[in-house]
Amino acid sequence: MDAGYAAIVVDSLKPRGMSTLDAKLLVCTGVRLHGLKRAADLFAVLAWLERQPWADASRVFLAGWSHGGWTIMDGYAIGANAARATGLADADPARLRAQVKGALLVYPFAGYPALTTRHGWGGAGPKVWSVLAGRDRVVGWKAPSRALERLKRDGISVDSVFHADATHAFDDDRANDPRSRYRPDLFGQTRDYFTRALTETSKI
Repeated sequence: MDAGYAAIVVDSLKPRGMSTLDAKLLVCTGVRLHGLKRAADLFAVLAWLERQPWADASRVFLAGWSHGGWTIMDGYAIGANAARATGLADADPARLRAQVKGALLVYPFAGYPALTTRHGWGGAGPKVWSVLAGRDRVVGWKAPSRALERLKRDGISVDSVFHADATHAFDDDRANDPRSRYRPDLFGQTRDYFTRALTETSKI
């Protein structure tokens, strides 16, 4: 709040009766709660923000890491089918267009069954900032790259950073996946990149 931004962390697990262990065993492995279903949370929080006097619901910046990036991308890719696809009756894609001014996607999952590479965002979307990891053994970097290229072809502005020597969750000092290696230097760079994205978006 001191910097002029209100931060909200959306918990997609606890309201669904899922634990952190469930997330690792079922969500991260793609068994439950695909990005498409979790996109309902995105529409729900945008609607909730409209009722909060301490936040400007018309100037939202979305940020998603891994599965969270998939969530954001599917939220845009479903377009006018949002209500049917998410199961949320009042999921309104107009909210994404009107309220969201930018999005950060950090090593987002974009393989099957994620929708962006196949469907794009219909040419409607905010500027996207992205961070990909060249040694990512969880989501890889090729599928996210293809998704980002699709967005560019659709006319969406995309800024991308590629860390060739980074693994998945390189910015998480508590990651316990043996495929991940914490890089405090790259964490700092990603934090600064996020700050720059927020600063640029605040001028829109």
